Amino acid sequence: MAASPKELKIGSEAIDFNLPGVDGKYYSLDMYKDKKILCIIFMCNHCPYVIATQERINQIAKDYANKSFALIGINPNDDETYPEDSFENMKIRAKEMGYVFPYLRDETQEIGRAYDAACTPDIFLYDRNRILKYRGRIDDSWKDETKVTRKELRIAIDKLLEDREIDFDMIPTIGCSIKWK
Repeated sequence: MAASPKELKIGSEAIDFNLPGVDGKYYSLDMYKDKKILCIIFMCNHCPYVIATQERINQIAKDYANKSFALIGINPNDDETYPEDSFENMKIRAKEMGYVFPYLRDETQEIGRAYDAACTPDIFLYDRNRILKYRGRIDDSWKDETKVTRKELRIAIDKLLEDREIDFDMIPTIGCSIKWK
């Protein structure tokens, strides 16, 4: 079922952050000012929905790397209750999966709360002015990539890269709830 633009906060501005990445660097919104499109995905290590889609997420980052597009993964989960989501385990996952995008740790959960992230994966796609234009699912088959018939996130990225509006209903992603402290 599609959600309304108001429910998805379409039209809201991106919120700045300064978070550590698994590569030892810190990342902020300003670092991406030269990119036409920015995709922020709240994700983690343990969620089966993320595990099922992480290769697709990484492939999107690869496929659009030379098209004024950037993708960032942010893990806001409580790692005391879910030790699989610790910063050390994030480093291991990023290396094992060959992530080509920054994978950031939101230890205080301040950024996850500011964005009103609800689940993992939760996808926020911003235009050049960092206005939220898409908040929906990656595609129509999170569980089985061979059954995908519609790649909504890619369609949304392509439209924004072509300076076109998102003109289809956004179906919110499903996933594991954020593990708040």
